[in-house]
Amino acid sequence: MENSVITALQNIVVDFDGEPILTGLSLDIHDKEFVTLLGPSGCGKTTTLRVIGGFVEPKSGNVFFDGKDITRLPPYKRQVNTVFQKYALFPHLNVFDNVAFGLRLQKLDEKEVRARSLEMLELVGLKGYERRNTATLSGGQQQRVAIARALVNHPRVLLLDEPLGALDLKLRKDMQIELKRIQQSLAITFIYVTHDQEEALTMSDTVVVMNKGAIQQIGSPQDIYNEPNNAFVADFIGESNILDGVMLRDFLVEFAGQEFACVDAGFAEREIVQVVVRPEDIRVVPAIQGQLTGIVENVIFKGVHYEMHVRQAGTEWIIHSTQASQVGEMIGMCIGPDEIHIMHRTNG
Repeated sequence: MENSVITALQNIVVDFDGEPILTGLSLDIHDKEFVTLLGPSGCGKTTTLRVIGGFVEPKSGNVFFDGKDITRLPPYKRQVNTVFQKYALFPHLNVFDNVAFGLRLQKLDEKEVRARSLEMLELVGLKGYERRNTATLSGGQQQRVAIARALVNHPRVLLLDEPLGALDLKLRKDMQIELKRIQQSLAITFIYVTHDQEEALTMSDTVVVMNKGAIQQIGSPQDIYNEPNNAFVADFIGESNILDGVMLRDFLVEFAGQEFACVDAGFAEREIVQVVVRPEDIRVVPAIQGQLTGIVENVIFKGVHYEMHVRQAGTEWIIHSTQASQVGEMIGMCIGPDEIHIMHRTNG
């Protein structure tokens, strides 16, 4: 995506009461992109969002918007709006007046206020709800009102802080699709915070994986899933089998007591590496045909596949397969060169 950088963070340091939260974080966010900050609780993703919004002033470092330094600019002067997990709707105002609130603060002509507010309610699927009391709305509808209220001001960037956290699973899935549709139809930048890997992979153009106040990897959902930079990313983005191995030479790696052809090169000869194999990339075959053999220790039905835990010479493997093997059965496991991903050894 060749869009220009709309907002940039440079060497941002934030600490609360001497506890480091962000440790020199730098990040470029491009115009019209759906960017997700993903990571476990306490990794600094919400703080990063709040720095962009102007709610947290960094101890050091700079925030740029369209190339201008806005580090000291208060939130209301930034071309940025925020949707929080707690939607903070005004209970004494109906749906229409909630959405129109920001426009009326700007003293806009009431005709324009009405046109823009109705347009936003239609965009978020709430046409006909203008006079409803917000207390009578479902969680998903309240969230749509909060989004319409944030978007009606025509921000260049919309910040969303775990906005689907309070919704049930089916509604979350529906709203993920809705948010992506809204972002594409308005062609503005969404910066989204979540700890939900599936949400990040479903919605984003770019995923920023964070841990302990630092960025671990930036890339498309496909890159992050298929080419993790380190063990933290591999493990956080979906389940993984992560094993120690030795890179014998380009395109040949040894792990789990066997040699395997792989597609990785550029490592030192006999370099100690970490090997990632996704559970869905292991083919189950009769034991005699397997590159590895193991004993099935348990089988769990997951709806679309079976998850099997297999013990192989002191290593426990997780395998996802549409066919279930029996507990106690010895099976063969085959792993193709494309299914093996080699990483430099890190503590990450």
